Amino acid sequence: MKLDIFKKHNLHIIGNLNATETLVFAHGYGSEQSAWKFITPEFEKRYRLVLFDMVGCGNSNLAAFTSEHYGSLHKYADDLIEICDEMKLQQTHLIAHSVSSIIGTLAVLKRPNLFLTCVFIGASPRYLDDEGYIGGFTKQQVISLLLEMAENYTDWLDGFAPVVIQAPNNPELVNEFATSLAKMRPGTSIEIARKIFFCDHRLDVAQLKLPVLLLHSREDVVVPYQVGEYLHQVIPNSRLHWISTPGHFPHMTNPGEIIKAITQHLSGICQKR
Repeated sequence: MKLDIFKKHNLHIIGNLNATETLVFAHGYGSEQSAWKFITPEFEKRYRLVLFDMVGCGNSNLAAFTSEHYGSLHKYADDLIEICDEMKLQQTHLIAHSVSSIIGTLAVLKRPNLFLTCVFIGASPRYLDDEGYIGGFTKQQVISLLLEMAENYTDWLDGFAPVVIQAPNNPELVNEFATSLAKMRPGTSIEIARKIFFCDHRLDVAQLKLPVLLLHSREDVVVPYQVGEYLHQVIPNSRLHWISTPGHFPHMTNPGEIIKAITQHLSGICQKR
């Protein structure tokens, strides 16, 4: 294996290293692999677990990010494929949060046999409203958000973190996400946010053929519930599970329900094989 891929992505392999199946955990925008710490212990005995940081986030090699190279989410999909290839992963399942769900989608379309199944938490193929589609944001709202980030990144993240976590009784989780956002270089954070908010991958998600578990909250300021319903309609082999708590980070705020849903999904896949 190439040492640089470990440094580039702060790559870690934990759990049962002799397991026949692997779970790859891919975090969302502004987050990092530590966000999975509330659910990974439940899977360590049965599975090999792969955790990494997206380039530009967490403890990845921040210098590896350039707006030219990462001009679209496709390059992040290439990174995900590279990780799986370098580690020669087989019998692999993807557990992805937010934008990594779309990154995983693009990776699967490039390499259909990369994963056996996917679990998407708070996924959205498009954040802008469109005719007949509710994405949650207008173009002007996104422009205003990006301007806020550019004017004072620290003030912006201090306000953004509690809104998306939606756990007023658990300030530690809010601080954890705010700390992850603060690790990003402001310019990088804005560039990635721009690519995410202006992307449109509706045609891509509709091409997914593998089993997909969709985990969505009915109260998510980033991804409205209509997006979960849309994904369930267009992904043929999908199942939609509504999380009982609000917020965009249920794997942090409600890990028990996420663990149960993932476990049932993986057990069902195993029985069908």
